[in-house]
Amino acid sequence: MFYESTKDADDGKGDELKIVAILILAVATSIDALMVGLSFAFLETSIVLPIAVIGAVTFILSSVGFIFGCSLGKVFGKKIEVIGGIILIAIGVRILLEHLL
Repeated sequence: MFYESTKDADDGKGDELKIVAILILAVATSIDALMVGLSFAFLETSIVLPIAVIGAVTFILSSVGFIFGCSLGKVFGKKIEVIGGIILIAIGVRILLEHLL
């Protein structure tokens, strides 16, 4: 995200990278959903209520995040991408340090 905020838009390579990134995220999400489903199977519990709650919360938070992100993008432009990239790098460094120390 930080790197993309410093590049010029429309360099012609963005579309292929976005498709690959979407496919990778789709596989990761599918693996995550598989593990949750297996967990419910091992717990021998009903999945109707948890699925409804998980779906509703995911939809609401994703929608709010999308709307909030679009609003910030319109107001701040590329600056918000730089800030978002720095935040993601900080989160990654924090997780790395927690596991190493």
